[in-house]
Amino acid sequence: MDTVNPAFSSLFSQLGLDNGDEAIQQFIASHQLPSNVRIADAPFWNASQRAFIEEAILEDAQWAEVIGHLDSSLHQK
Repeated sequence: MDTVNPAFSSLFSQLGLDNGDEAIQQFIASHQLPSNVRIADAPFWNASQRAFIEEAILEDAQWAEVIGHLDSSLHQK
């Protein structure tokens, strides 16, 4: 069963990450965040990824909704 949001592949590509379904699922499973850590503050982003995420959220850019879904996925546990 394919559980990856199709927009995730575009976001992962934009972030320079492997955007295959299995790679996305593995990334989400292995990068869970505590509830008090914002997605932009996650320790696994490099500086340009962090800046992209922060800017997209602050400007409510086209990526903000997809980043919000990723944020929810990273805070599931």
